[in-house]
Amino acid sequence: MRLHDLRPPEGSRKERTRVGRGIAAGKGKTAGRGTKGQKARAGGSIPPWFEGGQTPLHQRIPKLRGFKNRFKIEYEIVNVGDIGAAAERGAFEAEAADAKPTGKTKAPAQITVNQDILRAVGLVRSLDKPLKILGNGELSAPLFVVADGFTASARAKIEAAGGTVNVLEVPTAPLKAIGVEPGDERTPVKLSRGGQAAADKADRARAARAEDAEAAEAAPVAVAKAPSAPEADEAVAKAPSAPEASDTEGETDAPSATATEPETSAPEAEAAAPVEEAAESSATPKPRRAAKTKAAASDAEPSADAGSTPEPETANAATDEAETTSGDDA
Repeated sequence: MRLHDLRPPEGSRKERTRVGRGIAAGKGKTAGRGTKGQKARAGGSIPPWFEGGQTPLHQRIPKLRGFKNRFKIEYEIVNVGDIGAAAERGAFEAEAADAKPTGKTKAPAQITVNQDILRAVGLVRSLDKPLKILGNGELSAPLFVVADGFTASARAKIEAAGGTVNVLEVPTAPLKAIGVEPGDERTPVKLSRGGQAAADKADRARAARAEDAEAAEAAPVAVAKAPSAPEADEAVAKAPSAPEASDTEGETDAPSATATEPETSAPEAEAAAPVEEAAESSATPKPRRAAKTKAAASDAEPSADAGSTPEPETANAATDEAETTSGDDA
């Protein structure tokens, strides 16, 4: 076998039908379109929604006619008159036998009527929908009616006949599980990494706030242990004052001063008096508060000593004047 001998299998390839190429070709003359008509013409295709001229389906359907409420509640409806008629014909005999008079009154016992009983009687088809009682008709028997809803007229007629109305309320918020007390611990919720990090941060902040609160509570105790005002006054009284310290130092230094310095005259004494007054004024301490301790009083003593000693320049000036006066007298 050579390359030019290769052929595709029979039936795998089908040649294109050539139309309009004469009668001998089999698809000549009308070329498979039939004789005349809309479909025989070029461009004579018919859209899928065309129905021969009659109003098509998409035009027959009504549109823009309001909307359908997704939150509408479908009730099983029963009128008061139908319940009264069933009670008169004895449909609730089993419930009437179980009913007992309430209290010491001689009023007839109320017959309990609910959705299950009405279904057994044939007034309700299904238990899947909520039950609503309407006020059409008359009622004479005292009934204890339990339903999901009542109209105002139905409520008035049931109560006027000596009956009672009980509305089944649907909770709007989730309720606690039966048998679970508020103090019971719940299963911890698994948190992601970010949630766990946030929870740890909140725990650390809570611990820091607790420590700050404990420190604030301990602060008044420390203030109470501090020395009171009378004790501080006694401590200040025991400490030697600045004038007393200067007097003692002056007494010790007086003999040496008299031995070395010559006697001064009256003008020299008058000149030295303002210097001593200024030194005494600087040495006298200012009034202190009672809360200062012994350390504050001891710090004041060096300043008092420095103020009591005469400045070297003023002492030298006094000795120069004394020498000049002694020379004049001679």
